[in-house]
Amino acid sequence: MLYWALVFLVVAIIAAALGFGGIAGAAAGIAKIIFFVFLVLLVLSLLAGVFRRAR
Repeated sequence: MLYWALVFLVVAIIAAALGFGGIAGAAAGIAKIIFFVFLVLLVLSLLAGVFRRAR
């Protein structure tokens, strides 16, 4: 998932450099959403691992 966030970030940077503002904004928004989903899943995974070891 982090891979896809980085892919969309690179697409946004390239599109912005070429002057495609709409595409760059959309790709950056998608990258941000995917990154936050990744963070939430990471925290949940870490918490599940901590609670599994506590048992």
